[in-house]
Amino acid sequence: MNLSKNLSLKEAIRSKTATRLGIKNLPTTIHVENLKAIANDVFQPLRRFYNTPIYVSSAYRGKALNDAIGGSKNSQHCKGEALDLDADVFGGVKNSEIFYYIKNQLDFDQLIWEFGNDIEPEWVHVSYKKDKPNRKMILKAYRVNGKIHYRNLK
Repeated sequence: MNLSKNLSLKEAIRSKTATRLGIKNLPTTIHVENLKAIANDVFQPLRRFYNTPIYVSSAYRGKALNDAIGGSKNSQHCKGEALDLDADVFGGVKNSEIFYYIKNQLDFDQLIWEFGNDIEPEWVHVSYKKDKPNRKMILKAYRVNGKIHYRNLK
């Protein structure tokens, strides 16, 4: 099943951790609808603009998987409203380029420059709510003594 022209449900629920731990990472119908919205309104415009594959390292995470990886209890991944994108996997475009394209061209709820340095994030987190106003929150994730912190970039 495709969520959009270039993103399948299989890609959106794939997880090496879930496979290793025997966790079934299966979304509900509501989660799939949310995944379709972010796939069509965020992922697909990126894919079309850059005309190159963009790797989705994380999309839907059920509660068991989210707990296993130590994700936030309020993670939008658990609602099917978030994607972690890593353009470096396939090349052709940089993570910083997709970050700024989303920031300047697309609607989003939350956009996070995930770690890396001031020039290039390790990956980009983006969330999108199809039925609510999106907050356009822009953050940068960084670590201090192993603990994750976020700084507002807006």
